[in-house]
Amino acid sequence: MGLDIDPPDGGCKAWFIMVCSFLVNGIVFSIINTFGILFVKLKEDLEESGDEDAAFKCALVGSLAIGSTFFLSFFAGILADKIGLRTTSVIGGIIATLGMGLSALFHDRIEVLYLTYGLMFGTGASLAYNPSLTVLGLYFKKRLGMVNGFVTAGSSAFTILLSFINPYILNNHGLLPCLIFLTCLSSLLIICGLTFSPLTKKQPSPASSLASDKLNGGSFVERFIYVENWRNKRFLIWAMALPCALFGYFVPFVHLVQFAKNIPLDSDDSQNGQKAAFLMACIGITSGLGRLFFGRVSDLPAFRRNGNRIILQQGAFFAMGVCTMLMTVAQFWEGFEYQTLLTICCVMGLFDGCFVTLLGPIAFDLCGPAGAGQAIGSLLALFSVPMTVGPPIAGIIYDKVGDYTPAFLAAGVPPIVGSLLMFAIRRFPPKEDVDDNVEDNREITIDKAEAEKIQRNESQAALEKERHDDQYDHTQSMGTSGTSGTVLA
Repeated sequence: MGLDIDPPDGGCKAWFIMVCSFLVNGIVFSIINTFGILFVKLKEDLEESGDEDAAFKCALVGSLAIGSTFFLSFFAGILADKIGLRTTSVIGGIIATLGMGLSALFHDRIEVLYLTYGLMFGTGASLAYNPSLTVLGLYFKKRLGMVNGFVTAGSSAFTILLSFINPYILNNHGLLPCLIFLTCLSSLLIICGLTFSPLTKKQPSPASSLASDKLNGGSFVERFIYVENWRNKRFLIWAMALPCALFGYFVPFVHLVQFAKNIPLDSDDSQNGQKAAFLMACIGITSGLGRLFFGRVSDLPAFRRNGNRIILQQGAFFAMGVCTMLMTVAQFWEGFEYQTLLTICCVMGLFDGCFVTLLGPIAFDLCGPAGAGQAIGSLLALFSVPMTVGPPIAGIIYDKVGDYTPAFLAAGVPPIVGSLLMFAIRRFPPKEDVDDNVEDNREITIDKAEAEKIQRNESQAALEKERHDDQYDHTQSMGTSGTSGTVLA
């Protein structure tokens, strides 16, 4: 950990690793984001078998997948520190591929899918995903922002692709071939993980060795956890507000396709399904654009100052909450249901991109470079609870009521509440502002002391000058008297 590594900021290997990280990000999150398309087929099969809780059970599969992906992210980072990025990522790719392969084998057993698709794929995705971001810092420094933007756009690009590919396979071939295709896609994680090798390590510098010795000398907890983050009140508020907002965040990603098909969007069943699936593609497209746009906006001086990036994220959550609620209005715009939902999904995707792209910069703003890595890992782990719980609750509401309107209205409330909770962060000034005030006061004190010192020196100089003048006058007078005596003599 205490080794000096100079990122090359380019070269064939660095660019190849960037592409592999792009693929890992795209594969992991496109499979998670497009689960709503599989959800429809799984739910239909369960309902045909007479299961009354079909929506809840199917939603739980997708929730377990994203929940375990986020929950284990913090532990994946610790594991990567112990056994290496490449080994961790390859193990993750193997587990994810096995999980998806077993899901294909037992695609008609929903209880088995909880373990294979939900837990195994989610665990493998977490172990593969974290090293794909960490390795970028080993190969890029000056271009790290640009590279991260390209890599995170992978989820949007692959989400768009799977929004078309998955419905085509499901409609023409069924659930089993679709899961086999996802298994083949997941196997690419293994190949990509093999490229995540570290650079040739140099000898540790004295400063880094000292920092490492200090870390190793701490308590057991401090050896693994950056405890300063949890003493930071601004970070604590942020860490509580975000999970609160995310209780409703993932609901549209799971239930939107089924909700849209229920309206319906088209009298033809095939067209109805394609239009409903395309809504997910729209969210993916505009989310990618939102990441690029709000990433640039957040770098403006007005938002970099005083942790003001949080304001953008507050606005994003508020907008996503409103958009989730407004989806229920589309069914009342007779003849324009599809256009209404399309517009809402485009707006929602833009602000989803804003939320995602600001996680890293805000973590750096609140915790600094030393604590940002673990701050992000801790947040992703906290995200797992609301993301796992939200969609099944929406499924229960639908199973009991027979309508998605109450579920989507309820899902819009948490993002709005979370955005309002973030106002509490403003009660605590940024640490750098406190340090600046202390420094200003110190400078004022120093200025006063300097002024007094200068005044004392000037007074002493004036006294010395007066004393010198008096001595000179006295000497002159004595000389005059001596000369007069000599003349008279």
